[in-house]
Amino acid sequence: MSNASNPASEPAPKPPRVSESEDACGAQRVQDRVGRRYDEALGESIRRESGAATLRTIRPGHAYTMEYRGDRINVHLDSSDTITNIGCG
Repeated sequence: MSNASNPASEPAPKPPRVSESEDACGAQRVQDRVGRRYDEALGESIRRESGAATLRTIRPGHAYTMEYRGDRINVHLDSSDTITNIGCG
């Protein structure tokens, strides 16, 4: 029994690297919203002004997918719906 791998199979390509300075979703343009209470109208203005394709709100205790999407803006909220962080992903 051999532990040699099949030479015909190749490793999966590595995911693209995203530098910390990259801001594909436009999060830097809407950082002034951190500390404000979130509502749907504010969320839509964040999405529109950032230029992001989609917006996702992230609340404590909720489950979310882990896939990275550079064109999506994530708005992190605390338990009182105050924005604590805005970033791409």
